[in-house]
Amino acid sequence: MARDKTSLDIFWIKDKSLSDLDNLPEPDELVNEIIENLEAGLNSFRDIAAILSK
Repeated sequence: MARDKTSLDIFWIKDKSLSDLDNLPEPDELVNEIIENLEAGLNSFRDIAAILSK
């Protein structure tokens, strides 16, 4: 199907916090931060599930 002026290309979205690519955290620090964020999100969903099951 031809689509006029429709693109899912998001190359133009940039994270301004990553402008200094020479000072990125170490990969293990990034991985640990990701894990912490995922666990916090999962705990939030568990809290919501507990409230809904009452």
